This record gives sequence, structure tokens and C-alpha cells, in this order.
Amino acid sequence: MQRGSEISTSAQPQNKTPTINDLPSLIATLPTPLTKLWQRFFHVDVAVGQLIPPERMHAWIERSFGSVDAVVQQQTVRVTNIHTLEGAIFNTIRNLRPQQGRYQSDIDEIIAANAGSNDTSGFATPESGTPEDVFGRIRGRYCLTASNIAKYDGWHSVLIFDQHHPLNFNRERIEDYLQTAQRWFNTVHTHDSNAVYPFFIWNCLWRSGASVIHGHAQMSVAKGMPYPKAELLRRTTVTYRQQFNSSYFQDLWKVYRQLGLAFGRPGQHTKGYVSLTPVKEKEVVLLSTDLQDLSQHLYQVLDCFVAELGVQSFNVSLIMPPLNTTPDSWEDMPLILRIVDRGDPNSRGSDIGAMELYAAAVVGSDPFVVARALAGRLALDAR
Repeated sequence: MQRGSEISTSAQPQNKTPTINDLPSLIATLPTPLTKLWQRFFHVDVAVGQLIPPERMHAWIERSFGSVDAVVQQQTVRVTNIHTLEGAIFNTIRNLRPQQGRYQSDIDEIIAANAGSNDTSGFATPESGTPEDVFGRIRGRYCLTASNIAKYDGWHSVLIFDQHHPLNFNRERIEDYLQTAQRWFNTVHTHDSNAVYPFFIWNCLWRSGASVIHGHAQMSVAKGMPYPKAELLRRTTVTYRQQFNSSYFQDLWKVYRQLGLAFGRPGQHTKGYVSLTPVKEKEVVLLSTDLQDLSQHLYQVLDCFVAELGVQSFNVSLIMPPLNTTPDSWEDMPLILRIVDRGDPNSRGSDIGAMELYAAAVVGSDPFVVARALAGRLALDAR
């Protein structure tokens, strides 16, 4: 994979680096066929919030947000996927909000202090410290499996990394993690033919929901039907195919490509985009027909997240095709991998509240900023 790729600016305002606030003008520059495709997928609402702060607040506002003008009129951009009803509300001002009760600690020191004999999870000595599945353990070069002690499904196991620090990963390790998970999925299906729908997750550090610091991922296999959000996507692709006689994800990628938010090219195994309807901050979606190629792209994204964007805690999820033939169509469902930043591990506050649970994600990161960071590692392409 070559680095140093350039973002095409065919859909960008002249002499201006685009931001999420420029989305309406970017849409207006799309050629007619792409405008119609955009309208098929998305609905956009732009609003301006206004406020009048008392003078005694001005100094605090300037310290926190840079200037009073930055807050007295704030543009918000709300993007909704018409088919899945995924949606996000963007306002980069929210990244500057002062956080009360924030810890002042060195994350690396916390991780190191939990290593070795101080690691009560058993992950430091998995052979003796963790249970195994009824068929034993699946071993990779840099990881091995353990049966999850507190299961959320009948088949639910942990992939324990050989590195305690969860951010100590490289290309070879990530490839090994996904290949070992695939072997575990196949072994489960051999032992239980009704276990058909595989799902992979990687929660990194406590902000992501991980209860254990030691590097690990998780695998499960569902019976009867996929997990609901995976099934929603599958049904979306079927309905879209019936309505438009086209591939949902291929058409969606074309829209992102024109806006300069997509990477990959037609015919490649793996393509993707920086989401305009992220579940939370900096969400990147990878679409692939090849697990090994997908793992290389995952490494590039995570390495960019950590090295360039300062991400320390993240979630990764991977939806995969069924392990056997099913009556439902998976014709337009590639491997779907999603990566999202979960925020500062030193923050006491949750990044998810009632808005995310019951309305729409409220996002402070700008997809165009994320795209520019990824451009040095992935071939972002627009036409």
C-alpha cells in the first residue's frame, strides 16, 4: 500500500480547504447524476444557533473557545441516511467544551502499572488464567482464543493479544488477529452447524467499553438471524437492489468518492469512506471482498488514528457473511468494518448520552479533517 496519495478536489470550493460546514456548497457543485444519487441517500439540515452571553462570561469564553464570536452564532449540520436512518449532528465547537472532573494521568503509566502480576484479568497468562472453548484454543502467531467468562451469546470468545499494551499493534499482528478470528468462526460452525452469523469486535481501553486493559478482541457467532444492526444493513441492501437495481454500498461509495471522503478505486478488494452519519467521532467504514486486504487497510486507519489524530480508545466492528448458505440474500453485503474514536481516556464523562441513544449522534470531529489525515496513507479518490 502506497503512502502519499492525494485527495482530488473536484468537488471542493476553489482555494479553500473544505469543512463539514461547506457540505451544502459541496453538494451544489456535484454533477447532476451524482446530485440525484446524493438525494437518494441523504437528507441535510443546516441550522444556526444564536446566543447572547453576559459580558462577565467573555473572558471565560475566549479562554475556552477562542473568541466570543465563535459561540454567538454556531452552524450545525445534520446529516441523515434516508435508508438506514443513521444520522449525526456536527458542530466542531463541541470539541472545545471544558470538561469538569477530567483526570490528569498518564495513560501509558496506568497501562504499565496493570501489566504482569498486577493484571488480575488472567490475560497475562491466558493458558492458566482463562477458560478455553469446548474444542480447545485457536492459536495465531500473536494471539490465542479464550472462552469468554461472561458471555453475551452462546458462542462468545476472546482473542487475547500477546501484547499487554492495546496500542502496541502493527500490520502483521492485525492480519493475524483477523485470520485467527476467522479460524475460530470456522471451528465454531464445524461444532455447531446452526451457528452461522459471525461478528468481530475490538474494544480498546475503558472508554470503548473494554473491562480489561490487556489488548484483546472478541468474537461471537449468532444463530437464527444476524444481530439486529447487521440485519438492518442486509435488509437495506436487498430493498435498495429491488428499488434501484443497483448495489447499495457501491452507489453510496460513489457519493462519498465525489465529495473527497472515499478511498480505494473500482475493482480493488477494499474501499471505504469517512462517514457523514457516524455513530460517534471520526468513524471510518471499510468495505472489502478480501479479509487479508481488509486487515492491511485496518492497520493503516488505526495507525493514522493513533499516530496522527491522537486517538487512544476506539471501537472496531466487523460484519461478515454467513458461514453457510442461508435463505436470505447477502449478494450486496461485503465485509463491513467500522472504526470509531471513543474519546479521551482521562475524561470522566461519557461520550454517549440521551441524544445518541434516542435521537442522533452529536459529533465534534469533522469528516473532512479525518479524510485529510488518512490521505497520506490511503488513496482517497474523487471524480
